[in-house]
Amino acid sequence: MITISIMLATVIQALDGTIANVALPHMQGSLSASTDQITWVLTSFIVAAAIATPLNGWLVDRYGLKNVFLASVAGFTAASVLCGISATLTEIVIARMLQGVFGAALVPLSQAVLLDINPREKHGSAMAVWGMGVMIGPILGPTLGGWLTDQYNWRWVFFINVPIGAIAFYGIWRYIHATPAARRVKFDTFGFVTLSVAIGALQMLLDRGEQNDWFGSTETWVEAILLALSAAYFIAHTATRPAGQSFIDYRLLLNSNYVTGLLLIFIVGMVLFATRALMPTMLQGLMGYPAMLAGLVTAPSGLGTMLSMLVVGKLTGRVDFRLLLGVGFAVTGFSLWQMTQYTLVLSQSDIVWPGVIQGIGMGLVFVPLSAATFATLSPQMRAEGTALYSLIRNIGSSIGIALVQTLLVRNTQIAHSSLVEHVTIANPELGNPAAALAGSGAAALNAEISRQASMIAYVDDYWLMMILTAAVIPMLLLIRPPKRSAAPAQVDHAALE
Repeated sequence: MITISIMLATVIQALDGTIANVALPHMQGSLSASTDQITWVLTSFIVAAAIATPLNGWLVDRYGLKNVFLASVAGFTAASVLCGISATLTEIVIARMLQGVFGAALVPLSQAVLLDINPREKHGSAMAVWGMGVMIGPILGPTLGGWLTDQYNWRWVFFINVPIGAIAFYGIWRYIHATPAARRVKFDTFGFVTLSVAIGALQMLLDRGEQNDWFGSTETWVEAILLALSAAYFIAHTATRPAGQSFIDYRLLLNSNYVTGLLLIFIVGMVLFATRALMPTMLQGLMGYPAMLAGLVTAPSGLGTMLSMLVVGKLTGRVDFRLLLGVGFAVTGFSLWQMTQYTLVLSQSDIVWPGVIQGIGMGLVFVPLSAATFATLSPQMRAEGTALYSLIRNIGSSIGIALVQTLLVRNTQIAHSSLVEHVTIANPELGNPAAALAGSGAAALNAEISRQASMIAYVDDYWLMMILTAAVIPMLLLIRPPKRSAAPAQVDHAALE
């Protein structure tokens, strides 16, 4: 019952990261907002969640895990209602910020609870359940959001959280027993402020950089300077504070498994979410798929993820972490290689099967990576460790999405220029060059060149994701499996009634 309750909380938070995307055009008309203004509905949620995530460790230490969990679920659900009833852009942006603040704790705390209530030999299965909740949200979000928007209206994208949040709140209140707050850590105000400014500036830079023409904009320069200064102050401050008194305990970074896990989950975040961001725009923009059909042909990758997670959850602890991770990254790389073979002429099966294979690969990676990252970390540091783990995954996804979108625009321009060089009257491949380059024929020819150039740019992005996936495989040698002689972590019976 604890597992069901906390996974419901995880699903609504993971879902809200993507479910609102497809409803933006409808919100724009309803709220009388411009295209630039409506993107703040997404940006405000991402930035607020990123800033609030590192707070989880201190909040749990100060108020206890159950109290923080209940407050987060209640606040997130209430903020969802406020989003649904918003009548102006300002109201919905503020409500989305509240959603981000309260939702930041849901994913890391659910991971910490599952690690606490299961013995070490069950951690693989526990991480499989947790991984399904985390990964199914981004996969199903666009499809569910499109269906709710088409069948009802965009407000139901947020109202759907209310019954799920209410059930999760009751389950957490009923089945998780409150434990006394440790209150071992004093709040590091300077560390929190500098880290918050750095994270906020980074997220703003990544989210708005493309539409601001990156460093051609004053806003981007301001964000970059704030990021550099705040990060420098935070690192210097943390390095000079006594152990346990800084906002993020640097002793976490002395654990080699944990640090390697952070690096790998950063790459996983880049590859997984960047690919998810590319596919719908490719299908709708180049191949004319309606939003609903684009969601349906990409959704089966979630089935591959769930199936592989169920299998690998049983293998984790019996098979070497590094072998499972190696196979997972290899399968993911193979699926991305299949995507590099894409053309403008694709059947639906050409889209479904590489997605399913990628889902299987990501499932094989996600579960053992989560287990390996925390295998040698003490239970006392789990709340802070899971918060930093989620933060790094989210930053990786933001950087990945910004990177592929920027390269997509620039490589499209480069490919277009390269293709145009070969479109001349002297080129016999055009059939009747004079007719092709005259009047409406020239416009049609330019439109086709633009489509081909965009397809080349998408393929270039898939090549980049494949290379990144292959590049991390040697890093698996840095992971050390826990000693078999070590005593397994005990179930936290105090968390159960």
